[in-house]
Amino acid sequence: MDDEVITRLAGRSLLTAVAATAVVFAATELLPGDAGELKGAGRATEADLAEERERLGLDRPAPVRYADWLYDVLRGDVGHSFVSGRPVAEILSERLPATLVLVAAALLITAVMTAPALVVAHLRGGRGGALATGLAAVPQPVHAAVLGAVLAGLLGWLPPVSLLPPGGSPLAAPQALVLPALTLAIPSAAFSVVLLRGTLDDVLRRPHVVDARLRGLPPVLLLYRHVLPFLRVPALHLAALLAGGLTAGTALVETMFGYPGTGQLLVSSIAVRDIPVVQSAALLPIGVLLLGMFLADLLTHRTAAPAPRPGERSRPASFLTGGAR
Repeated sequence: MDDEVITRLAGRSLLTAVAATAVVFAATELLPGDAGELKGAGRATEADLAEERERLGLDRPAPVRYADWLYDVLRGDVGHSFVSGRPVAEILSERLPATLVLVAAALLITAVMTAPALVVAHLRGGRGGALATGLAAVPQPVHAAVLGAVLAGLLGWLPPVSLLPPGGSPLAAPQALVLPALTLAIPSAAFSVVLLRGTLDDVLRRPHVVDARLRGLPPVLLLYRHVLPFLRVPALHLAALLAGGLTAGTALVETMFGYPGTGQLLVSSIAVRDIPVVQSAALLPIGVLLLGMFLADLLTHRTAAPAPRPGERSRPASFLTGGAR
């Protein structure tokens, strides 16, 4: 691949990452109160609060603190916790494996659900698309409540909370993954169907696809040779988008189900204004998204979908139904 393309993509990702750090820093600045006030719990004097803020570096102007933090992040130092004093990288490393396993499980379930749901949405026309749109619009807490009530409460198949033993791996207790992974995967699969359905319909109307179907090409070969190449690029970018979105979405799901990942860490750190932990945990899904988009762009340049042939005219057809619609 052309080095110029790689450099351009990397530069764009870096600039986006820097912009993201500014957004994260600004969001933490808007939080009411700070770690010094919470530690004082209303009992500390103004002198004590001033001394604590100076110790934590909170007495400096915001632009100076942002510049110092950005410099430290770029060189791989994300600071120490205001609460425990431990390195933030060490705290995150303890929680990150559980979150990565959860996101991977949710992505796998999303992929498995999306393929047949996309077929059903194509066959059912507007009704299938409306159902997918409706499921994608339902808030995560509703999915979590319904799944928990049915699978854990009514049927008793799964534990209602996803607690893990200290230092335990989620792979050693796969039942703890099911409810949070399904809560993340169902709206993600519906969102994927909404985005990919239009592309699939457009591809199926291309004359070369219609001609191949009329020549009697088996549906599996038709899908592999003439449809999937056009879906590869949007699917790659969608996967990158979902990876970042699912990583961010773990904050709510992990808190609701008691799952010990970085999302739960983010929520608990916000409560005590542990800003270094909050900032690093908030940057994690952004980093996953940017890395995924960068890799998707690289693969896109390597495997671009074939362009439509000049002079082609669209004709509606469906390889799933075996005839024109």
